[in-house]
Amino acid sequence: MSSPTATTSRRTAPRPGSPRAAFASRAFRWVFLGTFASNIGTWMQNVALLAFADQLTHDATFVGIVTMAQLGPMLVLSPIGGVLADRFDRKVLMIGAATVQASMSAALAFAAMSDDPSLLLIVMCVLGIGIASAINGPAAQATTPALVGRENLAGAVAVNSAQMNASRVLGPILALIPFLETPSTVFFVNASTYVFVIAAIALVKFDSKPPHDPNREAPIRQFIAGVRAAKANKVVGRGLATVSIYSLFSLAYIYQMAGFSREELGLAGQAYRLLFGTFGLGAALGAIAVGTRLAQVDRTILVRVGLGGFGVSLAVFGLAFSTGVAFVSVGLSGFFYFIVITALSTAIQHEVEEENRGRVMGLWMMGWAGLVPVGSLLAGLAIDRVGFGPVFVAGAVVAAALIPFADLDATRRPPSAQGRRFDSPSPAPLPPETDAAAF
Repeated sequence: MSSPTATTSRRTAPRPGSPRAAFASRAFRWVFLGTFASNIGTWMQNVALLAFADQLTHDATFVGIVTMAQLGPMLVLSPIGGVLADRFDRKVLMIGAATVQASMSAALAFAAMSDDPSLLLIVMCVLGIGIASAINGPAAQATTPALVGRENLAGAVAVNSAQMNASRVLGPILALIPFLETPSTVFFVNASTYVFVIAAIALVKFDSKPPHDPNREAPIRQFIAGVRAAKANKVVGRGLATVSIYSLFSLAYIYQMAGFSREELGLAGQAYRLLFGTFGLGAALGAIAVGTRLAQVDRTILVRVGLGGFGVSLAVFGLAFSTGVAFVSVGLSGFFYFIVITALSTAIQHEVEEENRGRVMGLWMMGWAGLVPVGSLLAGLAIDRVGFGPVFVAGAVVAAALIPFADLDATRRPPSAQGRRFDSPSPAPLPPETDAAAF
């Protein structure tokens, strides 16, 4: 007969894979809180930076260039960051990257203090931040299973997504404080927030070293092996292709929102920050929904419904005839956007081998964050010619067109792959050059 204590323990034990189960890990809690504090500062800076770039030039193309400097390194360097995350201590990589980001943010603040800021210097500072972020991303993503265990990965991905998007809400709102009205002050504050994430990563204990591989290859061969693995695993390959097309063609509106709100809605300054915060609130709610209420829903269904809802809400936002419609539609676009992203990320994380996780997440960052700036730059060139509305609606059409393509049903793998999951050992080790690995 079970004792009352045992019964109570069973009742109160968190469900595996839930956000509560992820928070049961002390190491995850500390890294989560440190990252949250840093991300709030980052999004204070991101919103202020986009508005600052728009204010300096009133040119959507320059805003696209700044976005390219900020996120473009993800496209080129994320695969390299993934290889580094599979070769070196991930804790050292993350602390080093955060230190560089803090230094470049402080330099950006000094540049913004000038009466006539150098556009080139601003772009170079932002580029430095982007390079460090590209190196950090795969290491941070690959660290999550070590903090919570594979069985709680879904909950950790969900709360990390919610945290990132909550920072998109709190960052713009905190930037409304009169003390933070000038861009340079915001940039200085952001530089100081990196202390939180550096301290958290340095103090907690977790297995930050990648699995030892006696047959480790050169970085370029590791990268090629990762691409081969993505092709071998239908879920990984299809998920990465979906997020890449989505990021390139449908997400430019996020980084062109400052110009849109000024020209189309007559909103600037604090009103623009509130608009961006509304988008972030919707995104946070979407990430939470996937980790809680929608946790048991098939991921293919989640992605497809998310793409459809996103397409409708983005089209309405691009054609918004009033401020109220703009606020509601941009919030809904954020909600559906992160349903798509969280569902895709979770599906891919569940499919990948531990020794290749860094490379896979490097390719994920390349497709998700790396192609957004390319899309933003191309959108900026188009906006300067045809306006915001047609470009935003075109992005909505592409999202809707992805619905039939976004098939993550693992049961439809080729016969040779049936019965094999990439989070389980192969029946027999394969040579490194043919081992199914990552994207």
